Amino acid sequence: MTEKILARCSGRDFVHPGDEIEARPDVVISYDFPGYTDVFFKEAREEFGVEQVATPERYVLFIDHMVPAASPKEEELHRGTRAWGAAQGVPVHERKGIGHQVSAELGYATPGAFIVHFDGHVSQLGAFGAYAFGARKGVLEAYVSETIALRVLPTVKVVITGTLQPGVMARDVFHHLVRVMGPSSCAFKAVELAGPVIDAMSVEGRQTLCGQAMFLGATTMLVAPDARTREWLQGRPCLQVPAVQPDEDAVYERVVTVDVSALQPIVVVPPSPANTRDLSEHVGLAVHAGYLGSCASGRLEDLRIAAQVLRGRQIQPGFQLHVVPTSQAIMAQAAREGLIEALVEAGAFVSSPTCDYCYGRIATMADGQRAVSTGTLNTPGRMGSVDSEIYLCNAAVVAASALEGCIADPRPYLEASA
Repeated sequence: MTEKILARCSGRDFVHPGDEIEARPDVVISYDFPGYTDVFFKEAREEFGVEQVATPERYVLFIDHMVPAASPKEEELHRGTRAWGAAQGVPVHERKGIGHQVSAELGYATPGAFIVHFDGHVSQLGAFGAYAFGARKGVLEAYVSETIALRVLPTVKVVITGTLQPGVMARDVFHHLVRVMGPSSCAFKAVELAGPVIDAMSVEGRQTLCGQAMFLGATTMLVAPDARTREWLQGRPCLQVPAVQPDEDAVYERVVTVDVSALQPIVVVPPSPANTRDLSEHVGLAVHAGYLGSCASGRLEDLRIAAQVLRGRQIQPGFQLHVVPTSQAIMAQAAREGLIEALVEAGAFVSSPTCDYCYGRIATMADGQRAVSTGTLNTPGRMGSVDSEIYLCNAAVVAASALEGCIADPRPYLEASA
């Protein structure tokens, strides 16, 4: 799939792994953040003499960090982003949610599209059959040129077989892949996901998997578009690019098959996203806070399962449960379904969509505190003090842990409310 997409975008009939090419992105996505977009805007003008981006319809900006602004300096950054977008004719989407999710809702995540961002979690758009990768500050090239230089990556195919057990979610599947394959197993490669588990998985679950590709070392991750993809995208103004499918005789660097039939809920213990453990090993460990949100796991299926666990119950006194839907559209649908009501009545603090909880700007932890989290990272300092601890897990585990004040197995609650 990656070779087909990059061949089209580089004007070639075909490309092979290792080829050095110049490819034209269909979409260039950024969110404003100090040292990134403000620097891109300045360097494009002052160092490259580019006053106006070519084809501004290929660019999109999101204001999803530091929302709302907590200081004049933060608001000044936002104001600069709005002004640049207005001057360039580039859309700026603000307060609609986390850009990786909203870009999909707006139709940028088109099957077959080539998408560039500076943030690696944009790989979640691969759930729609797009080639999306984070180029870090190298994305400046896309602001000053029609094309970017890159090397065609080899592709690893991961076939996931079996049937997921109750209480096991896409997050558990991904972290299990890290456990059995290794955190560097796909370094500087693309990954294609396939198999009956992927076929049966929701688009939301596929987004969760693809968005964490970097924790396998991968540059991006893709799922071939299917009926679920087309249904999700129906009515959205998608880009006019040809969708691609992998050929039946496609050649991969290697094919890995992982059976998840026996998989149980997991936790990823600090201080590394590579430390996958069975949930049962840590049940009973005291925790003080919970975060349910992020670009990885704040979507409707996450909110639904958390509400199922929490409905009619009360979280442990003193426990801080922060629920942050990934987008405004998701939050509105959750309200229509009564999920917000159930979460709030259980004692959760529900906030509007923002990236700020995930990187520790809001609801930071103090020394010695522990959190269960559906965020993207559990490295020291990610949610506050470097002497606090983060245990990554699925949304149901976060909810159950909020009820008990310690890491808890959600399956008894799920069975009781079934």
